[in-house]
Amino acid sequence: MSDAYVSKIAVELGLNSGGVAAAINLFKEDATIPFISRYRKEATGNLDEVALGKIQDRLAQLKELDERRAAIIKSLTERNLLTAELKAKIEGAEVLSKLEDIYLPFRPKRRTRATIAKEKGLEPLADQIFLQGSEDPSQLAAAFISEEKGVKTAEEALAGARDIIAERVSEDEAARARLRQLFSAKGVFHSKVLEGKEAEGAKFKDYFDWKEPSIKAPSHRILAMRRGESEGYLTMRIEVEADEAISLLEPLFVKNGGNCGKQVKEAVTDSYSRLLALSMEGEARFETKKRADAEAIGVFVRNLREILMSSPLGHKNMLALDPGFRTGCKLVCLDRNGKLIHDDVIYPHSGDGASASAAAKVKKLAAEFKTEVIAIGNGTAGRETEEFARGLKLEGVTIIMVNESGASVYSASPVAREEFPDKDVTVRGAVSIGRRLMDPLAELVKIDPKSIGVGQYQHDVDQGGLKKSLDATVESCVNSVGVEVNMASRELLSYVSGLNAALAKNIIEYRNANGAFPSRAALKKVPRLGPKAFEQAAGFLRLSGGKNPLDASAVHPERYGIVEGMAADLGCEVKDLMTDAALRAKIDISKYISDGVGEPTLKDILAELAKPGRDPRRQFEAFTFGEAQKIGDLKPGQKLPGIVTNVAAFGAFVDIGVHQDGLVHISELSDAFVKDAAAVVKVGQRVNVTILDVDLPRNRIALSLKSNPLVGPREFRGPRVEPSGPAPVRRPDPRPRRQEDLNPAGSMGEALKAFMDKRRS
Repeated sequence: MSDAYVSKIAVELGLNSGGVAAAINLFKEDATIPFISRYRKEATGNLDEVALGKIQDRLAQLKELDERRAAIIKSLTERNLLTAELKAKIEGAEVLSKLEDIYLPFRPKRRTRATIAKEKGLEPLADQIFLQGSEDPSQLAAAFISEEKGVKTAEEALAGARDIIAERVSEDEAARARLRQLFSAKGVFHSKVLEGKEAEGAKFKDYFDWKEPSIKAPSHRILAMRRGESEGYLTMRIEVEADEAISLLEPLFVKNGGNCGKQVKEAVTDSYSRLLALSMEGEARFETKKRADAEAIGVFVRNLREILMSSPLGHKNMLALDPGFRTGCKLVCLDRNGKLIHDDVIYPHSGDGASASAAAKVKKLAAEFKTEVIAIGNGTAGRETEEFARGLKLEGVTIIMVNESGASVYSASPVAREEFPDKDVTVRGAVSIGRRLMDPLAELVKIDPKSIGVGQYQHDVDQGGLKKSLDATVESCVNSVGVEVNMASRELLSYVSGLNAALAKNIIEYRNANGAFPSRAALKKVPRLGPKAFEQAAGFLRLSGGKNPLDASAVHPERYGIVEGMAADLGCEVKDLMTDAALRAKIDISKYISDGVGEPTLKDILAELAKPGRDPRRQFEAFTFGEAQKIGDLKPGQKLPGIVTNVAAFGAFVDIGVHQDGLVHISELSDAFVKDAAAVVKVGQRVNVTILDVDLPRNRIALSLKSNPLVGPREFRGPRVEPSGPAPVRRPDPRPRRQEDLNPAGSMGEALKAFMDKRRS
């Protein structure tokens, strides 16, 4: 490990160098972030998962930089171009862009105008002109006229020399640094509609002639413009004032106003317009895309965490319904562990006879299987099915609507086919609806996170970065909650620290062959689960009802001796410490501090003894929608309860029980100004909304969370172009109102725009 890595990361992130060094060493030993943050607090100085993730990411970037540095040095060495001075510059480059700028003049090139001019022997002429002496350039060029080399006139020679100088300018490190800063600070996005694409690309109409400073453009607008470009409806550029760019370059190269100086000045102008402008724009596009991706992925990660950490109902005998009109409602009965014990179809919406038969069947099954909860998917016919179920008046049975996003993806997946090979997709979907009510985390890990429906432009961002972030989020959530090893699915086990799909499969096979694991120690018998994997995983795996009560807690087996010592010192059993608060109060943790075990770990142990295997998720609370069942029931001014289903940069989507989520635009989230929607609402949050507007033809609903949303127009807030920056073509409300901004899956941009225009008038 390079000490330079440690010091650089510590300074950049504002962390203690000792903790950074310890974290890097633990990463080298294949320790996971959940394990380090939970069980190696003393080593890292109590770094949390966020800090550890930043260290890991920055370490990867620095390693990538060093690998590129080594490749460049190797290339230059092989071509006998590496000098001591050049090597020092390369080794001193701290960012990839600077490293590439240093290497650019030496990079193997395709045949350019400058290389053609060099082939004609014009490089000495370029050198002479670049000195910018008092000579006449035409007289200097006359000496390079050669029929044999294809230089027929002095002007042709001068043109070739300017081409060589232009390429030198474009490869100059300082020039590129100045322009890079200019594009970053004053670049302006400018999108235009392609000719003849106005009607076909109407969903991008707000971008048909749009200008906005790139430094202020939000993620969703950047991604929307890029999508319009990739789909062939828009052109998108990042522009700066050419005169300002050239004025930054000229002082670097133009020494005087003489005739040679004029030649250099012309070459500088040509270099910018022909070479540097496109190169810098390309870099700016890359950097803004990277920023937009990071913001969009951040939104997805926050929403996914809220969904995965949703309150679990717990183990209940359950009857789950996947609603439908024509094809009926698929019905499944699950035992308290989520095992499928019966499936059927009922037709409660097909007439009096069918409805009566469906009612009788549900009552019979509920009694037979001692049903405690009826779970109903919130898709088509969901509210009608809920009304049917409530009309049965089943004593002691709770009826709960369940967000079924992704259930159809699971039902057709290899995981579902393997678990239910003889059942069709409708049965599997109903099972998923019931199980996700029991334990959302355990069920949702079986589904690709991108299918859960809480992302923003998820198909437009870097897919590798998205997958890495989502996988890390799932891993964090799974290990935060812990996993009951004798009940967990292969998919859930595969996210446990130290495990993978292969080891999870081995655990399941061993469990099936030998019965439930009697202790954590028994996991060591699983094929290929070695000491390192056991160390990483053991603390996150729970075994309820085992011989050792600590196996049901988050106390790591490596610390069992400490707890046993505490019990021995108090003359009691370990289980007594877990049930008697008075005994725990007598423990003086300072007596148990040693090398590698400090106060943070000991406090964690005491917390676990108080609540063994505690679930960090909120306690489940049943939710009931209002009376409205379809969009036609809604009226402006009506107040209804709802559940936040997605949070984006421009607002939040809320399910109010009418089969169509409504949008609370960011301007309607609060009476106060809101910069970040995620600071006000979270996915899964229960809210009370006011209906602002209903667009029946487009099936769109505008909502508000304001205390008095229908009183008086308000001035629109949002990012504005700074006076010093380039002026936009037009000044609409800068907050997102276009369809692509509002919801890629079926937005209400036009409805909201029309409603706001109506309010303004």
